[in-house]
Amino acid sequence: MCMAPAAAITIITMTNAAQLTALLHLASPALPVGAFSYSQGLEAAVDVRHVTDEASAAAWIAEGLDVLAACEAPLWLLQFADWQADRFDAVAERDAWFLATRETRELRLETSQMGWSLSRLIQQMEWGDDALRSALAARASVTFPTAFAAAAAALNVDPRDGVTAYCFAWVENQMAAAVKAVPLGQAAGQRILFGLHAAVGRAVEEATRRAACHPPELSTFSPGLGVLSARHETQYSRLFRS
Repeated sequence: MCMAPAAAITIITMTNAAQLTALLHLASPALPVGAFSYSQGLEAAVDVRHVTDEASAAAWIAEGLDVLAACEAPLWLLQFADWQADRFDAVAERDAWFLATRETRELRLETSQMGWSLSRLIQQMEWGDDALRSALAARASVTFPTAFAAAAAALNVDPRDGVTAYCFAWVENQMAAAVKAVPLGQAAGQRILFGLHAAVGRAVEEATRRAACHPPELSTFSPGLGVLSARHETQYSRLFRS
């Protein structure tokens, strides 16, 4: 239960053109982190006929967004605040905790590979100051929410807008995976994406509430995702990486 708000998180949205452009860059499917190669259990859900059409794909993604709002998105906000304040030890501790909560090998591989790719891009693009880049370079591995939060902090975006971009990029990638795996038409994919706009907003509100709790209210409970991800690791026919 959330007992008291933490004073550290204050969110004021004042997005200018430069910040908006940075957000669009980070949320773009063209960001070279390999997100397109993972389905986060969706391909296994298709294989067992849990996801079979547009409606069930939309329901799957909406449920996954609820899971994201309970742990990964509030963790993103906490990591963003710590990156901005140069609390690199806190970043490292929470990053290690998040990796340990990934229930299967493929989920750990996904967040580690995507995090490494984005961390490398931050170095190559020289985003942020020397202290931030040195802290990233010193880590043998980094998870994706931690790296994304570092990029957002380096580009000085608003944290609420940043976590919104993070959630939307996740939804968009799941939609693209559903279009390939179910399969669905492009119009069906866009209907799913548009239909989840409000859900992204609710996820951001929930993530903000959880991050502001003292201690932060992070929940990793998602047994169905863990089971399906484990099945996907040995699934005979796959489009997506495991």
